[in-house]
Amino acid sequence: HRRDRGGGGVEGPALVTRGFEPLAAPDAQVLILGTIPSRQSLDAGEYYANPANAFWFIMEHLCGATPGLDYAGRVAMLRDARVALWDVLQAAERRGSLDSAIVAGTEAPNDIGALLGRSPLIHTVFLNGGKADALFRRRVLPELSRYPRTQLRLERLPSTSPANARLTKQAKLEAWSAVVQALAGRRLAERPAPDS
Repeated sequence: HRRDRGGGGVEGPALVTRGFEPLAAPDAQVLILGTIPSRQSLDAGEYYANPANAFWFIMEHLCGATPGLDYAGRVAMLRDARVALWDVLQAAERRGSLDSAIVAGTEAPNDIGALLGRSPLIHTVFLNGGKADALFRRRVLPELSRYPRTQLRLERLPSTSPANARLTKQAKLEAWSAVVQALAGRRLAERPAPDS
């Protein structure tokens, strides 16, 4: 069998894929959830390691960072911007790297509620693509009722995956500007009212 290097083909037997720990500081205000790491990301031990994935391109632009940061710099950039990063799934069987290759019924979700408890300032959850959104709503959202929260806004964004070829990187970047708007909106709301 050829080895799938993150390009996404469906080949060979389904393998159990296990995800990463979250990147989340206690002061995070938004949470971005992917589905589960690609094989290329797992091999590298890094979120979104496939250079064809637009995630880091988008986040560097949105955070005003120098393009091409190393992974440690990218993680620090997210932390400084108060952005948490994780995946909806802790584990699943999958053939290849595409979300569409996840074997239905094998999905084990991450404990998103516990993460929200550790990072109580998170007010918005962004879902990276349709599969992440569908799995979150089906496998995670019903469990969140166990965790008291005031309001949690959910927003599906276009997938940053190269498999989402119908949108250019620039179009994805424009859609993902919602992350900056969510952060800016919360910061404006937290400002004290001017003295009269």
